[in-house]
Parts: sequence; C-alpha cells; structure tokens
Amino acid sequence: MSRIGKLPIVVPAGVDVQIDGSNVTVKGPKGTLTGTFSSKMNIELENGTIKVTRPDDTKENRSLHGLTRTLIANMVKGVNEGYKKQLEIVGVGYRAQKQGNDLVLNVGYSHQVTMTPPEGITVDVPTPNSIVINGFDKQLVGQFASEVRGVRPPEPYKGKGIKYSDEVVRRKEGKAGKGGK
Repeated sequence: MSRIGKLPIVVPAGVDVQIDGSNVTVKGPKGTLTGTFSSKMNIELENGTIKVTRPDDTKENRSLHGLTRTLIANMVKGVNEGYKKQLEIVGVGYRAQKQGNDLVLNVGYSHQVTMTPPEGITVDVPTPNSIVINGFDKQLVGQFASEVRGVRPPEPYKGKGIKYSDEVVRRKEGKAGKGGK
C-alpha cells in the first residue's frame, strides 16, 4: 500500500470540495482549482476528509495512487494558504522592478526583459534584488518562477544571475593561470 496514497486529506474550514467521478473542484478563500484525475482511482469525501483508494495492486494503479492524493492535497493547500517562491538577483547592476502588473528585469542584457505573470499569480518586488511570486496553483507558481530564473540562470564562476532563495550555487575556480611546456 502506498504510504502517501493512504493518508487522508483533511479539508480545512472555509474550503469547499466537490467530487464528480474523476473531477475534483476545490473552492477556498484564495480561489478555485479544478482537476481531472484517472478514473481508476476512487476519490471519496466523508466527514471533512478526502480519501483516495485504488482498485488493485497493478503497477499503474500503485503509481497513480500517491500522485492523485498529492495533487488533491496541493489543491486544498493552495486555495487555503497559497504558495510562494522567492528569488534573489545577484550581480552588479542587476535589479528587478514592477511596472503595473509586469515584472521588469535588468540583468546584464542590452535591453530590459519584461515578463507578464499568468492570471492567478502575483509578483512582488520588496527590494530591487529580490522577487516574491505568490499564487494558489502550485504548478503555475513553480512554472513562472522557473521562467523568471531562466532569463539569467546563476553562473558558477561569479554566481551572477537569478536564483531561488534556498538554492546553493556551486562555485568553480577560474583559469589556473600560466601553464608551461
């Protein structure tokens, strides 16, 4: 039995869950998320908890069991608490600013890079070299944070670029200098 899959999902107060076969809709204070899951998984709501069970122990059903439970748990947590990713900008003259809804990055290119967050995602720039991305959909928050980081990923020699706040950049030594014959 899947250790993750058999854990019940507690539905907090203020969150409404509707299960229609393999479709799950979760409404909460932050927003509404809808997910379609495998019809092989049995999803049941009883007494304020969601339980995901599988019909048998085939390899496919075992792999879907934990995945389905985790995706539903992420939906419940997202509409109740939300998700947040923090990025840091390292480099002389590198900075970010917010113009309206857009994120404008100056990261060493000859032009500014303007990024528009998808709907449901908010971007804050508390200081010129830190970015906070908030939202209720875990996948969207992670995807947009990855796109922002991809504009100028951190390089290993000086560590310049955009990195996650908890990311450790492995530093490399520069050129060894004059070697001779």
